[in-house]
Amino acid sequence: MTYDPIRLEIFKHLFASIAEEMGTVLRKSSYSPNIKERRDYSCAVFDTQAQMIAQAAHIPVHLSSMPLSVQAAIQQFSGDLQPGDAVILNDPFRGGTHLPDITIVSPVFVLHEEEPLLVGFVASRAHHADVGGMTPGSMPVSKELFQEGLIIPPVKLVRAGTTDQAILDLILANVRTPQERLGDLLAQLAANHRGAERLIDMVGRYSIVEIQSAMGELLAYTERITRNLITALPNGTFHFKDYLDNDGITDQSIPICVAITIKGDSAKVDFSGSAPQQQGNINAVYAITLSAVYYVFRCLLGLDVPNNSGCLVPVEVIAPPGSVVNALPPAAVAGGNVETSQRIVDVLLGALAQVCPERIPAASQGTMNNITIGGPMLTGKGSFTYYETLAGGTGATFGNHGASAVHSHMTNTLNTPVEALEYAYPMRVLCYEVRRGSGGMGRKRGGDGLRRDLQVLVNCQATLLTERRKHQPYGLNGGEPGKSGHNYLIQGEQQIQLPGKGNIELHAGDIISIQTPGGGGYGSISS
Repeated sequence: MTYDPIRLEIFKHLFASIAEEMGTVLRKSSYSPNIKERRDYSCAVFDTQAQMIAQAAHIPVHLSSMPLSVQAAIQQFSGDLQPGDAVILNDPFRGGTHLPDITIVSPVFVLHEEEPLLVGFVASRAHHADVGGMTPGSMPVSKELFQEGLIIPPVKLVRAGTTDQAILDLILANVRTPQERLGDLLAQLAANHRGAERLIDMVGRYSIVEIQSAMGELLAYTERITRNLITALPNGTFHFKDYLDNDGITDQSIPICVAITIKGDSAKVDFSGSAPQQQGNINAVYAITLSAVYYVFRCLLGLDVPNNSGCLVPVEVIAPPGSVVNALPPAAVAGGNVETSQRIVDVLLGALAQVCPERIPAASQGTMNNITIGGPMLTGKGSFTYYETLAGGTGATFGNHGASAVHSHMTNTLNTPVEALEYAYPMRVLCYEVRRGSGGMGRKRGGDGLRRDLQVLVNCQATLLTERRKHQPYGLNGGEPGKSGHNYLIQGEQQIQLPGKGNIELHAGDIISIQTPGGGGYGSISS
C-alpha cells in the first residue's frame, strides 16, 4: 500500500497521540510526586517486532531502551502472550535501565476472523521512588546490582485481565513505600489500558492491514530522513573524549571515548577506548548507550520527524562488552542511567561539533544532580522516599545563549514544585534560586545552574549521585567552560563540602545545599 505524504502525516500524529494520552493518564492517576509533578515517565507504541512506532515527548534516556524491554517480554513469553496480559520488568540487563525504572508491556490484540490477532504493543516506564535496596530511594553508592533493589525479570503481572496478586505482593513486600508503589503501578496499568483501547479504535476505523502498513511506512520514512541527514555531513572520522569525575568508590576520573565515522548515508559510533566497567554504580548498560546515540541523532533531525526506531537503522553502535558503556552483570548501574548517559551525550556532541559546528551546542551541565532522601514520616507512621533530579545550565550555541535552571539532554523532567515537595515530605525548601554567573563566558554565554537548599525535619538517610563536580562542562570555539557544581551539608553554622557521590546520615534540622553546574560558553568574547 502506498501512502501520500498527507495520509502518512495523519498516521504519525495518530500514533503519537496514543503515547501522549497514555502519558496523561499515567500522570493524572499516579500517586508519587516523582511521577505526578516531575513527570519521570515515558509511554510508547510498538509494532509486533518491538520496533518503536511512536514515543511521546517524555524522557530521552528511555528512547531506545524501551524497545529492548519489549523484546525481552516477547522472548520470555514467545507464543504465550494473550489478550489482557501485561508483563512487568526492570532488569537492566534485559532491556531495563536501572532498577527504579519499572516497565510494563502490554500486547494489543484485535479479533480477526474470530481469532485474536496481535497488532502491536504499548508500554509505559516510570521511575519509582523506591524499589528496595540498601538505601532509601534505591540509588545507593553500590558495588553490585543486588544492593540497588528488587530485580524483576520479565514476568506476567496481569494474565488475561486478572492481576497476579502473588507477583504484586512480592514486589510490594520489598519496597519501603508500598502504598505509593501500588498507586504508581496501577497508574501504569491504566495508561497501558488506554493505549490499547486507542490502538484497537484505530484498527476499527481503518483496518489491520492499513495500520501495519502505516507502521512500516513511518519506520521507512524516518530511516530515509536520517540517511539524508548523514549524507549531508562531511565524510570522515571524528574523535572526542571526556571524563566522569569518579565512580563513588575511588576518586579516579573515568574516560569515555567516541569515534564517529561518517561514510555516505550511514554512520558508525565506536566507543572503543572507553574505561572498563567500574566498581561503583556509574556503569551504563547497552540500552543506555543506544538511547544516548538515538537522542543525539534525533536532535539533528528536527521536530517534525517521527520518534521511532527507524532513526537508528543507518547508525552502527559499537560498545565493547565489559566497558563502562556496556556493562555486564552483576555490575552496579544505578548511576549509569542518570549520570553516564549524560556524559555519553557530551562526547557525542563534542565529536559532532567537528562535523557541523554551527548546529552543536557547548556542553550542558552534564549531570542530573540526583538526590534521594528517605526515613520516617513526622507522624511516626510509615516511611517516605524522596527522589529528584535538579536542573542546571545548558550549553550556548552559535546563535543563542544557554538556558538557565532547566533539565537538559537525557532528562526531560520538571523540577518538583516547592509546595508539592513540602506537602508530601517532612522537608522544607530554604533556598531555591538561579546560581548567577555559573554559566561559561563566551560570545554566547552558557546558562546558569541553580541552588536548592533542603532542610530535613526528621532523622533520615540521603544519597547523592552527582557529576561535573571536578570536570567542568566544556565550552566550544573559544567559549569558557561552565562552573562545576557543589554539594554542601549545613549543620548550624558549620558548612561541610560533600563529595559528588555518597550516602549520608542526616539529623533533623540538617540542610543539604545542591549547587548545580552551568553550561559551557560558545565562541571567544573577542571574536
